[in-house]
Amino acid sequence: MADKTYKIGMDIGSTTLKMLVLDGANSVVHKAYVRHKADVKGMLSQEIDRIGKIFPEAKFRINITGSAGMGVAERAGFEFVQEVIAAIAVIRQIYPDTHTLMDLGGEDAKIVFFEDGKQPDIRMNGSCAGGTGAFIDQMADLMNITVSDLSNKALEYKKKYPVASRCGVFAKTDVQNLISGNVPIPDVAMSILHTVALQAVTTLVRGHQIQPKLLCTGGPLTFIPALRDAFKEILHLSDNELVLPENSEYFPAWGCALLAGED
Repeated sequence: MADKTYKIGMDIGSTTLKMLVLDGANSVVHKAYVRHKADVKGMLSQEIDRIGKIFPEAKFRINITGSAGMGVAERAGFEFVQEVIAAIAVIRQIYPDTHTLMDLGGEDAKIVFFEDGKQPDIRMNGSCAGGTGAFIDQMADLMNITVSDLSNKALEYKKKYPVASRCGVFAKTDVQNLISGNVPIPDVAMSILHTVALQAVTTLVRGHQIQPKLLCTGGPLTFIPALRDAFKEILHLSDNELVLPENSEYFPAWGCALLAGED
């Protein structure tokens, strides 16, 4: 069997490990999305072993990104790519008609505005800020339900209530008060997701006009449809104007793989 060269993009975030493999034609031939539960080394070794067995006798070009990826890149000798730069590579090569990219991760949020003839306008919030996936996880734990259940319940809501999202302590108090007041679980769930979307918009948009189409990426926006609904409501966007693209949860890893072919 002749050697084949593949490209691997790795995105190691605060809570998850994403890996995506491209063949010589830049087609996606393998991908993995797993929660590493702080065992980055063990989970990374496991996924690399799996790739080695799927593609025996192959050669790989590897790029890595993510908040926990820089240390791994330095120790292992991989090329590190800043995650927004990686995501922009996907936009430019696969989705060139995009005007806005919104990405929510485990502990950060990002928005990128694209305008013809200009450099992308990149905005990010601070790590551990409100309006992120970790905040949703914390609120689901408080309600003693899974994030999946929270997402499904939110689709049945009748009324939204104000919940602080910038500070987890204040948010916990607000949610506890709603639960103590016997507010229906669907209403509590949607109130949480609405305030996450509102926090992301007010923190990142800062007066900039959102231009469709808006691409949503990252785990929370991929796996929680009610969260996308909250963004559509706040930004006054139609279903056609807010798009969940293919491989939305893998964008930085996908971009890393695309850029791995440049060296």
